Amino acid sequence: MHAITIPEPGGPEALVWAEVPDPVPGEGEVLVEVVASAVNRADLLQRQGFYNAPPGASPYPGLECSGRIAALGPGAAGWAVGDEVCALLAGGGYAEKVTVPVGQLLPVPEGVDLVTAAALPEVTATVWSNVFMVAHLRPGETLLVHGGASGIGTMAIQLAKAVGARVAVTAGGPEKLARCAELGADILIDYREQDFVEEVHKATDGAGADVILDIMGAKYLERNIEALAVNGRLAVIGLQGGRKAELDLSALLSKRAAVTATSLRKRPLEEKTAIIAAVREHVWPLIGAGAVRPVVDRTYPMPEAPEAHRTLQDSSHVGKVLLVTPTAA
Repeated sequence: MHAITIPEPGGPEALVWAEVPDPVPGEGEVLVEVVASAVNRADLLQRQGFYNAPPGASPYPGLECSGRIAALGPGAAGWAVGDEVCALLAGGGYAEKVTVPVGQLLPVPEGVDLVTAAALPEVTATVWSNVFMVAHLRPGETLLVHGGASGIGTMAIQLAKAVGARVAVTAGGPEKLARCAELGADILIDYREQDFVEEVHKATDGAGADVILDIMGAKYLERNIEALAVNGRLAVIGLQGGRKAELDLSALLSKRAAVTATSLRKRPLEEKTAIIAAVREHVWPLIGAGAVRPVVDRTYPMPEAPEAHRTLQDSSHVGKVLLVTPTAA
């Protein structure tokens, strides 16, 4: 088979479409013939040499895919050869074939084509696990989403609205904010021109956001605490604004607030299996009913992964950027 390899870490040009050995499914795994994968920020970090795959995972980038089951490994129950699926991966999505533990498989949702389904596993698992399983967003509460026009952001807006929450977003410029509004965002904040702390307090009569989903990390930490409501919950899922920051713990104490930080890739299999089961139970019916939909900005042939990485790097997209294998194109 062919896969996107990284002979040496570097810029987008470091991604090389090359012939590699076929993977073989192990105990409790299936082999998926990949139709499409999606580009995530973690892939950019892996390309640069900062975020390697966990032990035992495929060395190729790609944290999600869609395709068809080509073979079953020992003990792989509940699925059949030929089933159309999408999957959460620890790596290997940028390839023509990948092995997947059965607990990380999802059926393609009703009303979604097989290519577009590749846009779903990572964002739905990330948003559902952080906003709902950890931060426990409830109907009537306010969720602040940083990077509202991203793949994570566009899904978070829709899921929060589907459960009856109010949604504030930050994004860069009126065009991206308009797209967020189309998806249901109530409070639109241009981070280039406005202070999100002031805008959130203004829109909530001084109360603040009950839950904040943050991709920035250190740069926003202090201001996120300011923007939180009493009993607020800050869920950090990215470090685009740096890793280290100082925090006055009295600010947390006075608000009885909580800060959590999670990632999906290196979680144990049993945790990923529980998250995927929750996504299938709670999110898939919303997609099937049309209340939530994947947002795809553009697709590239998989050998053109360097150009797809440039698109994500430039933040010129809204929603997800997909890679389609040559055999599926």
